[in-house]
Amino acid sequence: MSGEEEESPSEKKDTEITAGGSTVYRYEDQSDDKDPKSLFPEVQCVYLDEIEEHLTKYIAEPDMVFHEIISELVHIDVHWIKPSANYPFHILVTSGMSDLAMHVPDEVENKETYERAELMVVLPADWKIGEEEFQDDNNYWPVYFLKRLARFPHEYKTWLGYGHTIPNGMEAEDIANTGFGCMLLLPPMLSFDEEFLELKTKDGNLINFYAMIPVYKEEMDYKLEEGTDALLDLFDEYGISELVDIDRPNVCRGR
Repeated sequence: MSGEEEESPSEKKDTEITAGGSTVYRYEDQSDDKDPKSLFPEVQCVYLDEIEEHLTKYIAEPDMVFHEIISELVHIDVHWIKPSANYPFHILVTSGMSDLAMHVPDEVENKETYERAELMVVLPADWKIGEEEFQDDNNYWPVYFLKRLARFPHEYKTWLGYGHTIPNGMEAEDIANTGFGCMLLLPPMLSFDEEFLELKTKDGNLINFYAMIPVYKEEMDYKLEEGTDALLDLFDEYGISELVDIDRPNVCRGR
């Protein structure tokens, strides 16, 4: 499947196909058109228990859940699994994105298998996590983007999946204290067992889990021109995985 770039918050305007086979969607701001009713989603926590069971079975029981007080479109909670001997890093996973089906294009083969997803991020063991720590954007930005991306497909009637890249605004601005300007979504195959990547729900739906990997603007541009596989080859060469490293090299600098 081709990856996609989803540009800044907006209503879908036009599309183009890049040299690397990615479909680029561009959007225009529609914040003035929001329905006040969207602040109180009628459907909430549909798969919360099943997601917790899935996490417990394949990784570990979540140590804590960061619950939303006010939700828009979908109610997004974030499950926190602390570092352990088997997984020596913090794991944050959303639940709620899959409450509603995404708007997968008809031309996507077996589109129903990509309609529901949850997102996760893998952070170093020394990352500062907690309500007080999250007052600092340098600590909070991974959670902010988990929630932002989890709502994105429902707000703009689109979808997110394998290889999709989402810039931080039209100019892919630097995020907090990092040089990253974009997010790349990939199945977390390097850090977790293959059985974890999908959850078949009791009502017959399929939820895909994608790792949110911060990337540099040059890496996103390279992916759009050369394709997702070409970028992943460079990641393999530099030993880059799902684990966030804000000091990692830019694999496309100078290319």
